[in-house]
Order: sequence, then C-alpha cells, then structure tokens
Amino acid sequence: MPHRKSNQEEILEYHAGKRPGKIEVVPTKPSNSQRDLSIAYSPGVAVPCQHIQENKSAAYTYTAKGNLVGVISNGTAVLGLGDIGPEASKPVMEGKGVLFKIFADIDVFDLELNAKDPDAFIEAVKALEPTFGGINLEDIKAPDCFYIEKRLKEETDIPVMHDDQHGTAIIATAALLNACELVKKELKDLKIVFNGAGAAATSCLNLFVSCGVPPEQILVADSRGIIHTQREDLGPEKAPLARDTDCQTLAEAVKGADVFVGLSVGGVLSQDMVRSMAKDPVVFALANPDPEISYQDAMDARQDIIMATGRSDNPNQVNNVLGFPYIFRGALDVRARKINEEMKLAAARAIAELAKEPVPEMVNIAYDDDSLQFGPRYIIPKPFDPRLIHQVAIAVAQAAVESGVARQEISDWKAYREELLSRVGRDDKFIRLAQEKARQDPRSVVLAEADNLKTLKAAQVVVDDGLAKPILLGNRERIQSLIAENNLEDIAHLPIIDAFADTDKIETYAQLFYQRRQRKGVTLFDARKRIRDRNYFGAAMVAAGDADAFVSGLTRKYSEVVKPIFEVIGTREGIRKAAGLYIMSTKRGPLFFADTTINENPNAQEIADLTLQTAAVLERININPKVALLSYSNFGSARLPDAQKMQKALKLIREKAPNLLVDGEMQANFALDKTLLQETFPFSPLSERHPNVLIFPNLSASNIAYKLLQSFGAAEAIGPVLIGVNKPAHVLQLGSSVREIVNMITLASVDAQTQKPQPQL
Repeated sequence: MPHRKSNQEEILEYHAGKRPGKIEVVPTKPSNSQRDLSIAYSPGVAVPCQHIQENKSAAYTYTAKGNLVGVISNGTAVLGLGDIGPEASKPVMEGKGVLFKIFADIDVFDLELNAKDPDAFIEAVKALEPTFGGINLEDIKAPDCFYIEKRLKEETDIPVMHDDQHGTAIIATAALLNACELVKKELKDLKIVFNGAGAAATSCLNLFVSCGVPPEQILVADSRGIIHTQREDLGPEKAPLARDTDCQTLAEAVKGADVFVGLSVGGVLSQDMVRSMAKDPVVFALANPDPEISYQDAMDARQDIIMATGRSDNPNQVNNVLGFPYIFRGALDVRARKINEEMKLAAARAIAELAKEPVPEMVNIAYDDDSLQFGPRYIIPKPFDPRLIHQVAIAVAQAAVESGVARQEISDWKAYREELLSRVGRDDKFIRLAQEKARQDPRSVVLAEADNLKTLKAAQVVVDDGLAKPILLGNRERIQSLIAENNLEDIAHLPIIDAFADTDKIETYAQLFYQRRQRKGVTLFDARKRIRDRNYFGAAMVAAGDADAFVSGLTRKYSEVVKPIFEVIGTREGIRKAAGLYIMSTKRGPLFFADTTINENPNAQEIADLTLQTAAVLERININPKVALLSYSNFGSARLPDAQKMQKALKLIREKAPNLLVDGEMQANFALDKTLLQETFPFSPLSERHPNVLIFPNLSASNIAYKLLQSFGAAEAIGPVLIGVNKPAHVLQLGSSVREIVNMITLASVDAQTQKPQPQL
C-alpha cells in the first residue's frame, strides 16, 4: 500500500537514521582487555572449536547457535508488494528480526538470497545449517514456498517454518477452536469454505484437518470459482483441494456453511452471503488491509456471528506475532530437529486456552477495555499479552519432547517458565503498552513549541498513530508555513492557538493566573504580561480545562518551563514538592529514576514523599513498584549524613506504606544485581526481586546516572515525567528527538486518562 509523501520521509528517516538499518550485532562477553580478546579469538577460541569438532552438539553450548534464527527470503512475495527482489526485501526481514528479539529474545541474521530458482535457494540454505538453531522462511512466492519448505524440512536437522503459511494457520486454528466452543459445534460437523488457495489458506486447511475437521467438508475457492473435481486447470498444488461438489461459485458454497475463511482479496463476501450461512456462523476475513467483508458489515448482517480479521482496529485480530516468536523459542530451547504438526497444534491449543483465562489487568489497561473476557469478541489473546511467551513456548517445547524431535529435554518446567518470564530484548514494552492505552482514549495535549519542525513532525506521528489530539501553540503563520513546506498535511486540520493573537483567551487565562498568584506578589498587570509567554499560556489551558495535558521544553531551559507549571497548575493536594521521574528503557526492563530534575538535596521526609509519589504513578499504570533507596553505603555501613538520610527515609516510607516493597540504603550495584544482593544481604526483601524504582539521595547523583546510561547506549531515556503536579504537564529534554517528543506526548495522554485532578492548593 503506498504511503503518503509526508510519511515516506519519516519512514525513510527511521530506517536510515544515525545507523542505517534496524539491527546490529552486540558482543555478549567482556572484550575490554587483551586477555578477553585472546579468549574470544586466538589462541583461546581453539578450545571450544576442538570440543565442537569432537561433538557437533557442543555448538549449542559454546556458540550462539541455540538462540539464532535465520530469517531467509528471496524477495519474491514481499507483503503486498510482490516480487520486488532480495535487496528490497531486506527492510522487511530486518523488521521480522526485531519482532523475534522484542517478543522472545531470539537473535536473528536476516539473509536475502539472490536465488529465484527453488533448488538453488534450497542448496544455499542447506549450506547454512551449521550456523542456525532454526530457519524462518519468509515472503517466498507460491508454489515455490511449498516445495522449498518441504525439502528443507526433509534435508536439514533444525526447525524450518514458512511463517506466511503456518503462522496464520496456527492463530486461525486457535480462533476456530474457541469459536466452535462458544457456538457449541463439533469440529467433525463443520462445513467450511475457504476463499483463497495460496500458501496460508492451504496451511490453514491442513491444520484444521489435523484438529479433526473432515477434509471432504471443506470447499476451497480461488479466483475462478470453487475448486472441484471437474476442473481441468488445476496444478499439483490445487489438485488435492478439489472436492466432488455441484457448487460453482463462492455464493453457492457459503450457503449453509458454518465457517468462512478468507485469505484472498477484499470485498468478495457480501452481507447476503453471510446471511445465507448456518446458525451462529464463524467468519475469518483475513485479507489485509481490506478484509473480504468489513467487520461492521458482517456484524450488521448477523447478530449471531463470530468475526475475526487481520486488522488491529477490530476485535479478534489474527496476528502472526501471537505465534512465531514463541514457537521458535520453544523449539530452540529443546534443540528441536524440526517444527512438526504436533508442535503447531500445541501452539494453537495453547493460544486458544490463554484466551479463556482471566485477562491480566495490564492488558486491560493497555487496551482500555475492562470487558476483555472469553466470548465472541475475544476468542484469541491480544498481541501484547505478556503470558504468551511462557504459555506458547512451554507447550511447543513439551510437544517437541513428546513427539521425539527434541535433542534436549527440560527437567524443571517451573524453572524454565521463570527463565522465559525474564527473557526480554531492549525493553520498549513499557512504551508499546503506553501507546496501546493511549490509542483507546486519546486526550488533547497542548504543544507549546508548535512552531518548531520537530514538534510538528511529532504531532503528525501522534495523529497518524492515534495517540493523542495535539493542540498547536505558537505563531500561526509560521506553523502553517512549516506544515505546507514539509507536506505535513495530516495535521493541517489541528487547532492552532497564538498566545499573542487570541485576546479573549489571554484575558481569561490572565484572570485565572492572577487569582492563583495574587497573594504571592503577582498583580493583574503582571498576569496579563506573563500569560503571553507560551508556557504560562499552555499551562493555563490545562488548568482551565481547555486541554488535558501540556508538553514543552524542546527549545527552553528546564527551569523556564517548570516554573509556569508550578505557578499555574500547581501540585497535588498533600504534596510538598513535585519531582522529576525518568523512565530508562533497558535490557532488563524499564527502570524508574527519581528525582532527576528538581530537588537538589531533598531531606528524609522529601525522599519519602518522592518515593510514595513514584510508587503511585507506577500503580496507576499497573506496574508493581519495587524500590531501592540508593547511597554510597549498604544498610548502615556508613554513618555520614547522606546515608543516614536514606535510612530515615526508609523508616518514614514503611510507616506510611507498610505494603510497599522497598529497602535501603544500598549501593547501586547491589540494587541491580540480585545474585550479589542475595549472597551478601539475604535479609533484604529485594533479594528475591529485581528493583524497578531507584531513588537517589540528591539531584547530582540521579542526573549523572541517567545521563551516563543514556550516553553509553545502555538505556533509552523517556522523560522527565513530572510527578506530584495537579494536572498532566511534562517537560522535554532540551533538543529532544522526534521520537522522544512522541513518547512524551504518549505518556501525557495516558497520564490524562489515569490521573484524577485534585483541588488547587
């Protein structure tokens, strides 16, 4: 599908960026000294080489093979773009690698082969077998994909799966199992009609049959009509799909059918066809981006229908990401020789069973839907359900062991489950969940620096992704000129407010500001003058209820932006001081640093207040706070003022919130290394948990810490998020990137959803 010109620039900038592409190779062992290098390479590397020579399976022990998947394509059927060639397919293959990493912590080498000839392709992949623990075939045209996968499965000794076929089939099968349970129909009694006879449709059909659907009760249609035994145009791929039937057209076939599965093109299934289906029909219209029938048209046609599509904006999205990362995860972890039918069925059943379990609150919050429960609108889990990695991977691993294709058995399944739960790549899951929640109820966010191109680009991303409703604050002529010059047409409709031109609002907001600050030295004349400053004006919009949240700071000093927020919006009731919170996205998950921006040297009571505020923020977004109070000492090992301050703060916190998991004072390395903490201070309640909140003794320590992590590339910083403010108002880092602005607007929108305003102090 072609992209708008304004989006093309943004997309190309994302893929090019400072470092072209989306993936890199990162060393996993120390490599800082000559000794390290002599072990990593010559001469020390000869030792594992000799072990592997004696026993090839040792490659799983001494190399990355056991966690490495090859995503391999020849570029002959890329997305909806067709045969665009191997070079042009590389961005897609890199993207698939990203999904493997973020969902299942699987490393990927993407390989784009200049090999349209199936046999040449097969020989190239076979030669690569020693490198990989598994092969994910991707975007290969039919019928070549059938032949290639079949031969590679027969001629290699590692898992091989063509995800375009089997990924869709596994998720569709899970949906079918649950749909049939809801309508109380047996698989053996189903009459099913497929529209589409390509790789995905054929794989779906075969997996349905493996589950118990009689093959003779399945009709398949292609572009020429029903595939029946009298047709003379059937090749070897379609011949097995032919049935002895009088039906010639799709309309004839679906009459009285229990299930329709579309893997073809949009708009081929009419409402009349749906009305002609059997009682309690099941319709999977999986063509993308336009399904065979739209969700709304299908629901309007029948009240008793269960409907699924491939779209994320409809219930019951059949999305391959529910399956392939976790299928390969389970296969790799038992060193499986192949992905067989038993493993695919196990994955389908595990996904189906997960949909019947109570939905975690974090998923409800992410999708802003408290009604998510097993039923017609929820027959398969949501893609961001954190339980998928252990539910599906364990089922696949067990099936591999039981079916005899595993080289290595797992003796402690409970420990394996814990290992899966701890597996993450660079964890941007926090911001992904925040984006999902923001989309459910996007709030109005006033952007105080809208006459800056970065801000406008961020606004366009926010609008395109449905994350918030930006209000553009700044010079109207400049904003309109930047929108026109940079083809940002998607935001041309957004409201633009000029603090100098909007005289009615200036007076309204000046009066509001004056009422709040008249006993703190501000005259009405002062108020009218200051309110023309966009940061005062934007804060007043939020205070007056004309916007839900406020974001600024791209071009102004932090102090210049935060002062208007405090003076106009103020702090929440009972809060002595507001604070700054940074969210550090790290490999081990999100870490929350406070206070990073405001309080220079807080006392024990202020540290306690700050900790409780931070914990409350996390609890509002359904993250369980686990707090470490940091210092240069451990549990009283030093008696100097900073250490004693943190000790006293701990006592105050426990008095106020006895159920909060918090401990300290402790050094940062003990807080971040659970094993070290367990060995040295086993009495600490944090010794069994990884803290996710780090509270620093002063501004210097926190500010230095987050900037060091950010500079070394060890974490991506999101923030600072102001906590303790009466209404959502957040300050950007000076010179923030477009991505950072988008993240902050997203958090502001979510903050506006979850925060209940309190009376102004």
